[in-house]
Amino acid sequence: MTGIGKLTGKSEVLGRDICVSSEADVIVFFSVEMGSTNSTLSKIPNVEELMQETGFTPAHIVRLYDRFEALDKEKTGHLRPQDFGAINRLAMNPIGDRIIGAFFSPGQETVDFHSFVRILAHFRPADQKRPKDPSMPEPVNSRTSKLKFAFQLYDQDKDGKISRAELLQVLRSMLEMQVTEEQLESIADRTIQEADLDKDDAISFEEFRKSLEKVNIDHKMSIRFLR
Repeated sequence: MTGIGKLTGKSEVLGRDICVSSEADVIVFFSVEMGSTNSTLSKIPNVEELMQETGFTPAHIVRLYDRFEALDKEKTGHLRPQDFGAINRLAMNPIGDRIIGAFFSPGQETVDFHSFVRILAHFRPADQKRPKDPSMPEPVNSRTSKLKFAFQLYDQDKDGKISRAELLQVLRSMLEMQVTEEQLESIADRTIQEADLDKDDAISFEEFRKSLEKVNIDHKMSIRFLR
């Protein structure tokens, strides 16, 4: 995205693409032989529950398992933040460190395969035809879940609001080489002014959701190595 004019609307600022992808590391789904698929699935504990929870198909799980093992250079069964550096596009993403951080719970230094898959499920396209069942937990790839995931990338102190300072941190990461500090501050001020409905000088999750109600979140949040 280029040009200051495209960066002044609140939806453009808050709805920046969050893509986990790579070029040399892209995983494209070619046909997988059933025997090979079953062999790999048999290595994964509780794989049926994992597929039901995340919506990933057996072929998806196999590819993600292969990917996980490739990133797990020391074969510990867990990934550390530095292991994600092997995903080139993620390593080069201006907010890549925040996306990587989202894989880890507070105080957690490693992530196992099941947690890895659950986080990546946020990037799976929403199931438009899936019947809504109020007795079931909301799918991790629902629009609300995706927005909550994106919101936390801004809300680094986890207080439930995006402050001006937090918004500026993200803007500096994404746009520092394209615009001046004065322009960054102007973008942040305008974004908060337009999104902040209760006038508390911050953006709550509900305000964040409302500001992005016309944004195609599936397009903004994509996991290209699943295509």
